Amino acid sequence: MRRANTGAVAAAVAAGSLVAFVLLALVVTGHGGAPLSVDSALASWSSAHRPDEALALARGVTYTGTGAVPYALVVVAGLLLGRTARQRVRAVTVCVCVLAVAQTVRFAVMSLIARPRPPVEDWATRASGWSFPSGHTTTSAVAAGVLVLAVLARAPQSRRALVLLIGGWAVLVGLSRVYLGVHWFSDVVGGWLFAVCWLSLLLYVLARFFPRVHSSTTAPRPGPSPTAEERHDSPRE
Repeated sequence: MRRANTGAVAAAVAAGSLVAFVLLALVVTGHGGAPLSVDSALASWSSAHRPDEALALARGVTYTGTGAVPYALVVVAGLLLGRTARQRVRAVTVCVCVLAVAQTVRFAVMSLIARPRPPVEDWATRASGWSFPSGHTTTSAVAAGVLVLAVLARAPQSRRALVLLIGGWAVLVGLSRVYLGVHWFSDVVGGWLFAVCWLSLLLYVLARFFPRVHSSTTAPRPGPSPTAEERHDSPRE
């Protein structure tokens, strides 16, 4: 996409996801932090369907949504985006900062809203802090989004499978928080909306204020040069 088109689409997505996030936050706070109907339904289903194998899998997935794994993913994204050693160092630094600042802003919003978590007796893993938006969900979604952008810019033709794999991981991390009883489903939706808004804002800033960086990450790789015979046979404009 052209830089102007990318900036316009990114701005529209950022504005739309921000509006949706604010509306959801208002609904949550309007209920005094109490669960919505969909929250209660999914929480009841999750607590009633927890075989040992599923619990072990959910715990394994949810542990990858915070700590070293998301930061390792954004480091990989930075290494993919850079072409030289200096560019890779800069790209890794930027990607790490994008994730770190997103976590900081998310924590501030969570502390401001101060929604209680589900009842402790329903928890199937450890948790701390307030509930909305989900920290694991936000962190994994932002890390996955940064890596997806890097894959779309630099990866070979197998990028569709990689994008689906990365995106599926982020979705599973969010759903695992509901299944393990430490978040309401609306907390997870809030985390996804926050991540979409954050990533869209990042794209807009790149397209609007750093056109050279944007061009270097979206330009297709050059193909093989045409032969002399192909140049001779090609029609002139």
